[in-house]
Amino acid sequence: MKKGKRKSGVIAWIILFLGICGIRVFPTDILQGNVQDSVEKMALENVTMEVHFIDVGQGDATLIKSGEHAMLIDAGDNDHGTAVQLYLQKQGVEKLDYLILTHTDADHIGGADVIVTKFPVDTMFMGDFPRENRTYEELLDTLEYKDLDYAIPEIGSEYALGNANFTIIAPNKSYDTPNNSGIALVLRDGENSFLFTGDCEEEAEKDILANGLDIDCDVYKVGHHGSSTSSSKEFLETVTPSVGVISCAVGNDYGHPHREPMEHLERMGVKIFRTDKQGSIVAYSDRTELVWVYEHEK
Repeated sequence: MKKGKRKSGVIAWIILFLGICGIRVFPTDILQGNVQDSVEKMALENVTMEVHFIDVGQGDATLIKSGEHAMLIDAGDNDHGTAVQLYLQKQGVEKLDYLILTHTDADHIGGADVIVTKFPVDTMFMGDFPRENRTYEELLDTLEYKDLDYAIPEIGSEYALGNANFTIIAPNKSYDTPNNSGIALVLRDGENSFLFTGDCEEEAEKDILANGLDIDCDVYKVGHHGSSTSSSKEFLETVTPSVGVISCAVGNDYGHPHREPMEHLERMGVKIFRTDKQGSIVAYSDRTELVWVYEHEK
């Protein structure tokens, strides 16, 4: 879907450019009734995949649904486990084909103990960087209680999620930081593609570029909440995204997103969605087009 996907969340812009834009954007307050039904009627004949960038404040949690199959990438911090659980239940999720915890920072694994307790999980992947803190220990205790093992996926390995599929592109070696040790993947549904790199920083990004796997994507889940330690110019020019999604909290202590990656993305003409401005954000795919729905405009 690498063609003309710049959009605006403002209704007037939608009306003006709807005929020439490749992706359409609708705030949920203009949708009547069930969002899924409305999206199908307004824009897509057959929704084959949904990607939900869940607003978990200063953290990450992304739900992917393809038919009856579901995957969760990260689960927010300790304070958001129940919120993520309720979000999944509202979306009709009863079990997870995959739970992927990109790395072991608390804002990515903190809510995972709740998720593992409340939902059956077929396969779990987690970045390999043990921690000495309560959050990590509680997660391991929960995994033991649920008799659930996790694995570190191999580079280049491919997995099916309904009619969609994803390919593992990182970690490419052992690192001395949890961020660079994280799992990264490319998700594809027909012509639509999404890149998830967790909190991978420039060192890990260089190794992703060097491994030769295809990372050219339509949608880039902006690395490390928009930090300047990620999303290097060389990396972005290889990914060539049309849309970037940033998960961060309003007024967060880190100043995310940082100016440098935002300027790179702006120069490339990338449309940006942010959970601190628009709440939870959903991309609906029909394998050719994408329709974007978000909660509000702050």
